[in-house]
Amino acid sequence: MWSVGAFNSITITPPSASFPVNKAPINTPTSLHLHYFSGPLRPLPSFSLSNHSSFGPQLSYKRTVSFRCSAALTPELKNTLDKVVTSHKVVLFMKGTRDFPQCGFSNTVVQILKSLNVPFETINILENELLRQGLKEYSSWPTFPQLYVEGEFFGGCDITVEAYKTGELQELLEKAMCS
Repeated sequence: MWSVGAFNSITITPPSASFPVNKAPINTPTSLHLHYFSGPLRPLPSFSLSNHSSFGPQLSYKRTVSFRCSAALTPELKNTLDKVVTSHKVVLFMKGTRDFPQCGFSNTVVQILKSLNVPFETINILENELLRQGLKEYSSWPTFPQLYVEGEFFGGCDITVEAYKTGELQELLEKAMCS
C-alpha cells in the first residue's frame, strides 16, 4: 500500500518507443516521477503523449497520471522532531537500529559513535514513511543517516566520517556532553 502524503504529484509515463516494429502499442507505464509540493491541494490536468514516426508504426499512449498531495513535514511532525532532537544530546535518525543497522552508512555512524563512548539515541526511519520524508524537509538533507548534536543537524555519514578523522566530531561531542 502506498502512502503518498509526502508527495505533491506522482507522474507515471509510458515506455519509450524503442521496441520491435511488429509489436502492438504498449500502454504499460514504466517510469515514476515524484515531485514534492508544499502549497494547497489542486488538481492537475492530464494529457496524452503521441509518438509520430514515419519510419515505424504510429504509437499512441494515454497513460499519464498526476495528482497532488500535501508536504510530508506537517506542523505536528516538525513540533515532534524539535522535541526529539532537543531532548537528547545526540540523536541519530537511521535505517535500522543501533543493534541491527540495515544500511552500511547507518552502521558506519553507529560504529563511530560507539567508539567514542557517547550516549546516543537512535530512531529507525524505516518504520514510518512520513517520518522519513518529513525528516528530509526538516533537515534539508536528502539521505540517511542524519546525525543531530544538541538539537542541530550535524550531517550524514560522509560528513560524520570526515569530522571523525579530523577530530572535529570528538571536540563537538565533548562540548555537548559537558553542557
